[in-house]
Parts: sequence; structure tokens; C-alpha cells
Amino acid sequence: MRAVVTMAGEGTRMLPATRGMRKEMLPLFYRGRQGNATLAPVCHHVVRTLHDAGVDDLVVIVGPDQDAAVRYFQPDDAFIQRHLHHPERLIETLALHHLLSEVKFHWVTQRSPRGFGDALLRARATIGKHPFLLHAADAVLWEPVPGRLPRAMEELRRREGAAVVLLVRHVAEPRNYGVVEGSFAGRIDGARFLRVTGMEEKPERPRSSWAATAVYAFSPIIFEALESEARRRPAELEVTSAISHLIAKGEKVFAVILGPGDGQWLSVGSPEGYLRAVKRTYALAQRTPPPRTRG
Repeated sequence: MRAVVTMAGEGTRMLPATRGMRKEMLPLFYRGRQGNATLAPVCHHVVRTLHDAGVDDLVVIVGPDQDAAVRYFQPDDAFIQRHLHHPERLIETLALHHLLSEVKFHWVTQRSPRGFGDALLRARATIGKHPFLLHAADAVLWEPVPGRLPRAMEELRRREGAAVVLLVRHVAEPRNYGVVEGSFAGRIDGARFLRVTGMEEKPERPRSSWAATAVYAFSPIIFEALESEARRRPAELEVTSAISHLIAKGEKVFAVILGPGDGQWLSVGSPEGYLRAVKRTYALAQRTPPPRTRG
């Protein structure tokens, strides 16, 4: 399965920390294989989620100054050799190396920040005519069963012949999000889903409380919609606009609901959000079973 990860944003809400390190490289906790609370960059968590969902081919959209992220996802056998005298410290790094051996990475640069949709459009040449998942790398989808919801989203997209499947959650203040309208249409792998009839970015008068997270399952038709919207909105291109374009054309769009028992969405897009994510992932690391390597 293919996927796209976007990590080209400048993170201006997190300055000055993000001047020297992009927000996607900020650390969050998980429970390591020895049962201890372990730190890894947000983007590491995202790649693990996609790997658990079955992704083995990954396009990563980066900015022009993201050498640190590229280095992080490259095996470093010399580093391993230098630290063999402390094997207990290498357990998580060796697990990362194993993951990297199972996922093919493609690196694509977005030269200037022109929106989430423009970043996604950079992946078109690599993705081609294949369906794919999309996950922004400035938030973590924590699930009791890792990878379950993205896998269910792609299954729903394939089963229904849909153009788009979003992941949504109920929020108290929807005006700050991309808001989805729709009606309940069934269940997929135990999770409820909506048939989407409309979507609007940060509306003044929201028509629902269903907010989109930055996880999607797409058919390649999304690229045609993005290019069409780019001609109308050359300054900044948003994925929301392209999805609305597809809904207006009569394409099928669904939204899987992230319910209370399905997991949590933890964003690091602001200082307050990052603090909440650190606290929450530390608490989860204390009680979550150690991760299992997909084989």
C-alpha cells in the first residue's frame, strides 16, 4: 500500500523552537519494547502508524531545509557498531532499522509553503494512478490497535469506489477546523462512518461538529481536483477545497468517525497542543502494551 506524509510546513506557531528544528521532529512518548517510556519524533509515530496499516511505499513531502528528517529515516550501521557495547540502548533504534527495511521512502521537496494541498500535489508524479493514504506529520493518531483505522479507511474507499475517505472526530468548537456534513451510513471494522455531503474550512457558522483530522484515503482523482482548484486559488491550495470540488461533481466521499473507544488524535501544531500531546502520550506509554513489529 502507498501513502504520503507531509512535513513541509514552517511551524510558525511554534517559533522560535521550530527555527532550528521542524515541529515534526519534536519528541512524543510511546512504550518501548522493554516496557519503558520512550521518546521518538512525531514523524516516527506517523510512519509507524502507516506501517502498521500495511504501508510499504511512502512519499514524504519535505521543505528545502529538512536534512535532519531525511537522515533520521536512513539506516546508520556505523552508529550501531559504535554503540554495541550498550546493546540495551539500541533496542528501539534496531526496531526503527527493521521498519525502514520494510518501507520504501521517496523524498519530494516543496520549495515554498503554498498550503497542504500544494504539498500533496507534489506527490503526484510518484504516486501515479494508485490509491493512497495521506497523513500529516504534525499530529499522532494513537490507537489501541495500531493502524486499524487507516486500514479500515482504505478498505471502505475500495469497497464503495469512493474518491475520498476522511477521518473525523466530534469537537466542541468546530469553527477552528475543516467541518464535514453528512449522515450515518454504516460501520467498517466496528467504526461508524458518514456519507459526506459537504465540507468547509473553518466556517463562521458550522453545520456540524464533525472536524476532519489530517488522515485520508484517496483515489488518484484527488490530484485532478487539486489541479483544478490550483487554477482558481494560486496563492494557497487546501485539500478541503479539492474535496468540496469532488463532492460538487458527485463523487463518493465518506468519513470514518474516530470514536471514544477507537483512539485519540494528538496535534503538535501549537505550544498548548504539544504540551497536551506530551502529557497524554507519557500517560499512554505507562499503560499501553509494548508495540509489536508487523511481520
